[in-house]
Amino acid sequence: MPHTALLRRVSALAILIALPGLALAQAPQKAQTATPAANTPAATPAAPAGPDSTVASVNGKPITQGDLAIAADDPALSLPGVDEAQKKNLLVDYMVDLRVGAQAAEAAKIGDTPEFKRKLAYFRDKLLLDDYLEQEAKRAVTPEAEHAIYDQTVKLMKPEEEVHARHILVDNEAEAKKIAARIKGGEDFAKVAAETSKDPGSKAEGGDLGWFTKERMVPDFANAAFAMKPGQVSDPIKTQFGWHVIKVEEMRTKPQPTFDELKEQIDQHLIRKAQQDLILKLRAEAKIVRPDAPAEAAQPAPETKKP
Repeated sequence: MPHTALLRRVSALAILIALPGLALAQAPQKAQTATPAANTPAATPAAPAGPDSTVASVNGKPITQGDLAIAADDPALSLPGVDEAQKKNLLVDYMVDLRVGAQAAEAAKIGDTPEFKRKLAYFRDKLLLDDYLEQEAKRAVTPEAEHAIYDQTVKLMKPEEEVHARHILVDNEAEAKKIAARIKGGEDFAKVAAETSKDPGSKAEGGDLGWFTKERMVPDFANAAFAMKPGQVSDPIKTQFGWHVIKVEEMRTKPQPTFDELKEQIDQHLIRKAQQDLILKLRAEAKIVRPDAPAEAAQPAPETKKP
């Protein structure tokens, strides 16, 4: 998209030009001592500026607070770590550059070309649709709709068994047998795991794998772990990764996720469905003609029986 790419290049240029000044503004300043005047009343905080308030002008045309708010929503102008006052200054500089360039382009009759008019129509349609879909998304995400989806989701969830286990991974069966004998002889599993295990992901945690369902582990490992009882230590188990000694700590039925844990996924589902339904409805109601679309295969006429 040439138009978008140009905006990003301009915005990047404006920010890069402004950054040296920003760095100076952030440099530590020598403290100055000021003596307050006697009986000076405290300053009253200024009221927030409205969207129509002018922050600058270019050749007599104003740049408003509302213009800055739109620019601030541009992902290309994201300025993490910059305070609000400095960010506003950078955005004003950017809008000045944008207006200067746009006015020069107008004078050069760039806006009169058929190609530009097509681009302008395209981006206008896109912005209209984006805002329309955003409104539909806001209407779709309600507490009632969220909880209805949550209740439906958890009702369909089947109970799953989970195991909390530790393991020690080594290269051969003989070594695994020695380790199993040490642990069954009374040595602490976590200490032996930290000393001998080849699994970098769990070694530092004493071999702790946390909670897992059967499907999360390779079959030989999972079958052994889920056949054990809490506190039990296995004989050596072979998988494609090597030889394991397993200790089951706990077993439980996996708890259902809470509403807060699923809320983000629920909201995304509601938004996607509402927007998709809206587009399908609009398409069904519109008269759409596509001369270049492939013609549907002709259906054979139904046979008629002779009397």
